[in-house]
Amino acid sequence: MAYNDFTLEQLNQDFGIAIQSHPDLFASRLQPATLSSAFRDYLDYNAKLALAISTEKARSEMIIAPILVELKRMTGDRISLFSGTQFDVDPSQGLTGFCDYLISLSDQQFFIQAPVAVLFEAKNENIKGGLPQCIAAMVAAQIFNRRKANGIETIYGAVTTGNQWKFLQLHQKTACIDANDYYIDRLDEIMGILMQMVTPQGHPLPTP
Repeated sequence: MAYNDFTLEQLNQDFGIAIQSHPDLFASRLQPATLSSAFRDYLDYNAKLALAISTEKARSEMIIAPILVELKRMTGDRISLFSGTQFDVDPSQGLTGFCDYLISLSDQQFFIQAPVAVLFEAKNENIKGGLPQCIAAMVAAQIFNRRKANGIETIYGAVTTGNQWKFLQLHQKTACIDANDYYIDRLDEIMGILMQMVTPQGHPLPTP
């Protein structure tokens, strides 16, 4: 068993995770990010091309990866970003497999140290179908952090097609799925939410 084998019902049964839809997970405290015109123009060009090509690989390389690289730059390289990384936390419980992207609250890029967010590309543009896999990896990240005693209890997640983004939060035994979807034409809001993920209250970024 691996992350992509879970269903929401299994997560509830196996780990006691309550699954909730939240109508306002980020919106009320959302501060849209201030983005440079150069990055906006770059991503606008990329997005149009990726959506025209209409493959998962194009959307990943041309939309998702550049957004996360820009996020890392905006934090002053005080986070680490992992792509296509094997994240085996507890094979006995099925918490094993690859994460499309994983963000860690650590400035070192050699190994995963303090995961705070996991992101998955929606297969066949099916956002809903990617939610169990994402939550399973979030549970794994929560267990990883407890073992490391790094103090990070709240884990964030996202399932995205590149054009459409669905955000999640796991705290203790409750997984909240944002009822709102964010689209690439709201790039400043998407980046604002990602910035919230990597600067959670009580866990400021480490000083360089």
